[in-house]
Amino acid sequence: MITDNTEGLLSPYRILDLTNERGFLCGKLLGDLGADVIKIEKPGGEPARSIGPFYHGIPDPEKSLYWWAFNVNKRGITLDIETTDGREIFKRLVKSADFVIESFDPGHMERLGLGFPELSQINPGIIMTSITGFGQTGPYKDYKASEVTLWSLSGEGYVTGDPDRAPLMPSFPIAYSFAATSAAVGALVALCHRSVTGEGQHVDAPAYLGLAWASGAEVQGLWSVDKTIVKRSGGAWLRPQTGTSSADVKYISLPLIYQCKDGNVRFMPFVEVGMLPSTMGLTNWVIEEGMASETLKKVEWRTWNWQTVSQETVDEITQSFSRFFIKHTKAELWEGAQKRGIQLYPLLTPSDMLEFEQLNIRNYWEEVEHPELNATITYPGAFVKMTEAPCRIRRRAPLIGEHNEEIYVKELGFSIKELLVLKQAKVI
Repeated sequence: MITDNTEGLLSPYRILDLTNERGFLCGKLLGDLGADVIKIEKPGGEPARSIGPFYHGIPDPEKSLYWWAFNVNKRGITLDIETTDGREIFKRLVKSADFVIESFDPGHMERLGLGFPELSQINPGIIMTSITGFGQTGPYKDYKASEVTLWSLSGEGYVTGDPDRAPLMPSFPIAYSFAATSAAVGALVALCHRSVTGEGQHVDAPAYLGLAWASGAEVQGLWSVDKTIVKRSGGAWLRPQTGTSSADVKYISLPLIYQCKDGNVRFMPFVEVGMLPSTMGLTNWVIEEGMASETLKKVEWRTWNWQTVSQETVDEITQSFSRFFIKHTKAELWEGAQKRGIQLYPLLTPSDMLEFEQLNIRNYWEEVEHPELNATITYPGAFVKMTEAPCRIRRRAPLIGEHNEEIYVKELGFSIKELLVLKQAKVI
């Protein structure tokens, strides 16, 4: 049993993290599991340090909340691997490393003489993980891969947004989050393979493939069943009405999101097996409080088919739900739904999440010390609970070059004078 609660499953392993914002999350996840992640930045710091918001709203490369969130559990050094001396220092670091993760465009590391074939000559067990838009091979490998490009080509854009307006995409980068997560999984599988064979390998993690499966079972499943193309429906649930031709298909529309007294909740009156008790439970609750229309009172959910009713009937039913929801708070609806077996969910705001009982009972939020600010900051915590090796935040994100002396002098044996020379030459 591990008794030192600072250790994790990956504590014996070292990771050299060359990623930009495409891949920060990969190193962060592996660091949460205990790996010694060394974040390598160019002298002066990573450009992503300029991404806001900032602590107390003060723009500062050391106060980016974005940087903090994705680079916790990492030590930090500065090194320019595009210089001759920088490449040689990097090769020395590779000798004692287990992983290299990078997110440059395909071919960049090879042009520097730091591709997988070269690094595996230095360290046969090295696992190199590359995070890109379209991968290391194929006709698209050299194409620019912005978030909107990947979102569109994955098919996600087509089903996201309102039906009468242009497609939408999330305001926060999603594509590379999937890529970085896939990269972390691939790296760990490669580690298992190495434990058997002793050999490292190159893990190719394209963001495009990470998004390809994320459109959901309905989008992919309906096409495979009857060639139905699911269209974007915004905050509504659309179903083609029975009897309409494919050339002139008509849809009925049910809202998925309802306004309540202090925010919004999500509810869908499904009538399939397993969901029927939920829909009947809410209907009875609405009737009890005297807010049901005559139409809702007469509904027989056991034989109901949304695709055979008129939009007018649908509107009368959902208007009853709307009148009911607006009279209650999210907390009242959530508590009542649990007692009655109703599948209803409040849409939590960030402040709601900080107070959410489930997260607090599981000690999800962690207080992280920032001694340079004389402050303690609340962070989202472990993505998994483990009984033997804790997954947790062990250190805040590094300051620019914070661990240069620790790694270059104490671990690689450079003198302070050599360090100053390298700094003046802008190698570190």
